[in-house]
Amino acid sequence: MKIGIVCYPTFGGSGVLATELGMALSEKGHEVHFITYQQPVRLHFHPNVYYHEVSVPTYPLFDFPPYETVLTGTLVDVISNNNLDILHVHYAIPHASAAYFAMQILKKQGKDIPFITTLHGTDITLVGRDPKYMPVVTFSMNESAAITAVSDNLKEETYRWFKIEKDIHVIPNFVDTMRFQHSDKEHFKKMLAPNGERILAHVSNFRKVKRVEDVIHVFEQVRKVIPSKLLMIGDGPERPNAEELCRTLGVCNDIRFLGKQEQVDEILSITDLFVLPSEYESFGLAALEAMACGVPVISTNTGGLPEINVQGVTGYLSDVGDIADMAKNAINVLSDDDRLETFKENALQHTKNFERKNIVPIYEQLYQQVIAEYSKKKLAIL
Repeated sequence: MKIGIVCYPTFGGSGVLATELGMALSEKGHEVHFITYQQPVRLHFHPNVYYHEVSVPTYPLFDFPPYETVLTGTLVDVISNNNLDILHVHYAIPHASAAYFAMQILKKQGKDIPFITTLHGTDITLVGRDPKYMPVVTFSMNESAAITAVSDNLKEETYRWFKIEKDIHVIPNFVDTMRFQHSDKEHFKKMLAPNGERILAHVSNFRKVKRVEDVIHVFEQVRKVIPSKLLMIGDGPERPNAEELCRTLGVCNDIRFLGKQEQVDEILSITDLFVLPSEYESFGLAALEAMACGVPVISTNTGGLPEINVQGVTGYLSDVGDIADMAKNAINVLSDDDRLETFKENALQHTKNFERKNIVPIYEQLYQQVIAEYSKKKLAIL
């Protein structure tokens, strides 16, 4: 198949999943065309992979350049010139509406292909519910040949807030266990924790929904009981507040802000516990990648997190904002070597349910089904 993929090229879960999916499909012999404004962070060379940049011109007339319009034009160009079979857009805003508009233009040119929309979280639970976006998001989702969501919770939230007229297929995020696996980085660990301290980690885009200050508060309580270090991986608008909180609590010497990192798997390999206190996660891909490296997870019980983090098995779940409970659970995991090893092994084993080899064929099957059904409809019209 010739597949177009539209996504955000950032470190966020939607961009990571879209890129990993495209790479996996290319390795299986499919021709994959990425269409976005910047090369995705995890995209690397493969003979079956093509990258098309959405270049938005700037004019003094526009305070906000019309990205959606330029994306639509680029989609028309890429689809028509490369004879794509299907388009897969990740994150509804504005990709689904741009895809719909592009398809209307292509129909006039005699080229007609289906598009699939995958929902990832805030495109539904936060941004999409804004009254200014909701009519367009609802319409473009319903015009999609198929809709997928990354968790049962996100599916339920979508039906709750939007008038969706078709089935939503739940296809969970997956992890590349060939990349995300524990590797021997003991020399790194000794540099960061020379006295055998436990290492905690957090990975996110440092937005408010991630509640990064809760990570600092949890660590501060753990540190009082167990000698520990904290690695804060990522960047975003809440980083200055988190750094200021470290100074206020007097824990700066034991915390490192590492910024955005591409080799997250190497950092997770020296980590003992992953902390994700988000207000909402549609899935929690960062937690799954940590678990694939044998790292248990302390997280909130919101959104899709209970679907991957098993209470008392791969880690613990707490209510949003319950810092005391998260700290207590973290101390419980970290205070006993045998218990920590059991949690690590449980986390590693659980990720086998989300291996790439198990999930990618589900997308392939959906593509083939959608293309076949779309072809039948076109023949019926003729």
